[in-house]
Amino acid sequence: MRILGLDVGSKTIGVAVSDEMGWTAQGVTTLNLTSWDEASKALHGFMEEYRVDTVVVGLPLHMSGEEGTQALAVRRFVDEWQKRYPITVPIIFWDERMSTMAAERSLLEADLSRDKRKKVINKMAAVFILQGYLDSRGPS
Repeated sequence: MRILGLDVGSKTIGVAVSDEMGWTAQGVTTLNLTSWDEASKALHGFMEEYRVDTVVVGLPLHMSGEEGTQALAVRRFVDEWQKRYPITVPIIFWDERMSTMAAERSLLEADLSRDKRKKVINKMAAVFILQGYLDSRGPS
């Protein structure tokens, strides 16, 4: 079974998935968040395709560790997703502080143009979120 990692933004959702052993995260795609129903349907499709047994959702906390408006928006999206497609696997909210900055730094080091970075930044942030979660579990 695999783990799905999500970076939920105001306009896009970065999607990553673990390998079957739960050791590494790979980017899947970036979804445009044009409608919650379409995004929910697409995410449900990824859950079925990859036979996901856990979902890790990045939670954008303030540097103080407190939740702000962005974190509330992410929780609201997850609530709406569950209303549309009841999720029967655990959903884990994961502190995503610094994940987007780490992804941006990684893409800059790869010397990608601004346009290319913009297209993949959320997918890369989802990879960083999921990999952080996977690493926290220690060796299997």
